Amino acid sequence: MAAKSKSYRFTFGPWNISTGRDPFGPEVRKEVAFAAKLREYKKLGFDGVQFHDDDAVPDLDQLDAAGIDKAAAKMKKMLDGEGLFCEFVAPRLWEHSKTVDGGYTSNSASERKYALERSKKTIDIARALDCKDIVLWLAREGTYIREAKDPIGSVQRILDAVNAMLEYSKSIRILGEMKPNEPMDQAYMPTVGHFLALCYRASEPSRVGVLIESAHSILAGLDPSDDMACALWHGKLWSVHLNDQNGLKYDQDKSFGSVDLRRAFNQVWVLERAGYDGCIGLDVKAMRTTKPGDQTRHLANSKEFFLRLVDLARSVDEKQIETFRAERDYEGLERYIVLKLLGK
Repeated sequence: MAAKSKSYRFTFGPWNISTGRDPFGPEVRKEVAFAAKLREYKKLGFDGVQFHDDDAVPDLDQLDAAGIDKAAAKMKKMLDGEGLFCEFVAPRLWEHSKTVDGGYTSNSASERKYALERSKKTIDIARALDCKDIVLWLAREGTYIREAKDPIGSVQRILDAVNAMLEYSKSIRILGEMKPNEPMDQAYMPTVGHFLALCYRASEPSRVGVLIESAHSILAGLDPSDDMACALWHGKLWSVHLNDQNGLKYDQDKSFGSVDLRRAFNQVWVLERAGYDGCIGLDVKAMRTTKPGDQTRHLANSKEFFLRLVDLARSVDEKQIETFRAERDYEGLERYIVLKLLGK
């Protein structure tokens, strides 16, 4: 059981303060300047920033190594000025014209080379930001039709890319962020379990783990707390993206706990009981109808809901829980939990 006094560090990405654009409509709010977004972090009670590579270094494909280092150093100075740290950096391998058929798993050798070189640039940026964690969201590592790629070879190509990054830098950790679909129809490595299996085939398994996003587990028909528990058992849950989701739809990134409060409680309870010491990342989006003046409320709300559920988890009577279990009184246990959620 985690210590009652344990505190958490909170992070989010600049993409979580958005224009409200979606696949069916344009922007509904004006873009917020990056520096202005950074100033919101401490106001909201957050400690660190999650980055895509080009969040930290815009237009990085047009820069040489010296230019990338200079731009990353400038970003590090901005972070230090706001009292923030960089939690992770992730290569953005799903928007470039060379990654339309995937990056690491593309059928084109030149496109696979681009993806790996871009990933190495991400590592360089992370080093400049004093960050050791590289997150891989394998967005286009999959297919629209299964015959389009060699599925066995594709898994090997993902492992090859992971090993190449581990070889490039001996100080980084790689965190796989798995998602079963979207933008691809079907993804390779669709679940946490798939990537955990890959971890142990890596050249240095101790430096490969996972980031679990609530919505991604839900999209796979799984309970996020069970995915978290499995990864925690392996000692490989190194970050989380907490949010919520209405069923097996597109990735909604709703405020944490806003759809299924009991499901959210179980995630918090698992993290608490395991003594999870990673960051609490909140990957949530403001609703499209949100007014510009309220476009950070989803972040404040999610943090508040999480902390209230922490208090709730810490108020659970462990001896009572064990009594219910020993007596197989699951009706009694369910009543106990539901009444807790009702504030009784």
